Amino acid sequence: MVAIHVLNGPNLNLLGQREPEVYGRLSLADIETRLRARAEVLAAAGGGAISLAFAQTNSEGELVTLVQNAGLAGAGVILNAGAYTHTSIALRDAISGSRALAIEVHLSNVHAREQFRHHSVIAAVAHGVIAGFGAAGYELALEAIVPLLRARTAAVEGVGNH
Repeated sequence: MVAIHVLNGPNLNLLGQREPEVYGRLSLADIETRLRARAEVLAAAGGGAISLAFAQTNSEGELVTLVQNAGLAGAGVILNAGAYTHTSIALRDAISGSRALAIEVHLSNVHAREQFRHHSVIAAVAHGVIAGFGAAGYELALEAIVPLLRARTAAVEGVGNH
């Protein structure tokens, strides 16, 4: 089984209400429902079960702790850090320090927006970045992270068999 934590930062609790022309009309609960359904399809296609855990916080420190716990447990992280993407060295360090396999997600195309949104302090330690596809970005991240985690698990299990 692979475990994935879907972590969301500040203001993402307002999805569906906050600037729907930018962030879309789906709520975090809607996104969770879609991801759970997609995880079931991926699990049925082979390779074993997929465990998903979801959290949202407006607190930087809490988000850091969630990332650390996921990374130290060997879980993958799908992370929409919101505004902390551009400012949080602590979050960047949590990803690298816990060796979290993380994929950074943004609902909007941050590069087509204000200049301050163009730089991510997280991108350098993330396995990849997905931006501009709305809620589908989470599904794209799930599609990308599952085989990476399965390969990592297989490599670790293979080491123990020698």
